[in-house]
Formats: sequence, C-alpha cells, structure tokens
Amino acid sequence: MESRQATHNRVRYSSRNVGSGFLFGVGMVAFIDETVFHQLLRWHHFYDKSTTAIGIISDGFFHAFSWFATIGGLFLFADLRRRNALYLKRWLGGLFLGSGIFQLYDGIIQHKVMRIHQIRYHVDILLYDLIWNILAIGLIFVGVFLLYQTRPNRMGGK
Repeated sequence: MESRQATHNRVRYSSRNVGSGFLFGVGMVAFIDETVFHQLLRWHHFYDKSTTAIGIISDGFFHAFSWFATIGGLFLFADLRRRNALYLKRWLGGLFLGSGIFQLYDGIIQHKVMRIHQIRYHVDILLYDLIWNILAIGLIFVGVFLLYQTRPNRMGGK
C-alpha cells in the first residue's frame, strides 16, 4: 500500500507525469524515425525538397530535436522520481499519446499536407501510409486509455 504522501504527490504532479511521458514519447518516436527510416534504410530525409546535402543537414536538426525532447522528458521523469510523484502508468499514457500524436502529425501534416518528405519513394505508398497512420492512431488510443484509467479523480484527488 502506498503512503498517503505518495498518493498526494501523484495527484499533485499528475499533469507533469503526462507531460514528461509525452515529451519522451515524441522524442523516442522521432529518434526511431530518424535512425531507422532516415539513416539505416535511407528511405527519406526530414526535408526532401532540395539537395541530398540539405536533406542530411535537416536530418541533423531533426535528430537534435529528438534528443532534446528525449532528454527533457527524462529530466522531468527524474524530477518526478525525486519528488516521489512518479505514476508510471500515467507516465506511460503520456508516452503513448506523445508517440502517437507525433507519428500522426508526421504522417498527415509532413507527408501529405506539407509534402516535405514521404515514407518511401518509387513504390506504391498507400500501404506504407496506412500502416504508419493506423499505428499512430493505435498509439493514441492506448495513451488515451491509460490516461483515462489514471485520471486524478480516480487516484483520490479532486
């Protein structure tokens, strides 16, 4: 049974748990995207509307962004642990939500609206788009479900 103070801290820092997980989730998915699709598979760059050199530079900025988000989320995570306010299930809800929202933003806004890059080129893109965006929606649903289960009024807060 957790202490009364720990319960109080989890309620008090409920939104910080979500924010930390969200930031880490954005950084994690951006890092995976950058590492797998940009570097290992070399399917695209962050910005494909210019030269390869510009694409590689844009990947560098994207990679830096992913690390800043990841490290920022981990600093907040460490602060929650220090305050005895970490609610891991709620934090994971934020992680899934951040991961899914970033991936859906990438798949809809960057791929289709802004057209700054596609997942792949010179193939039928429909299957790739469907998998990318359905996976993003699944991550969002998991995040929302976890956040609903751990909302403050269920933890004894107001």
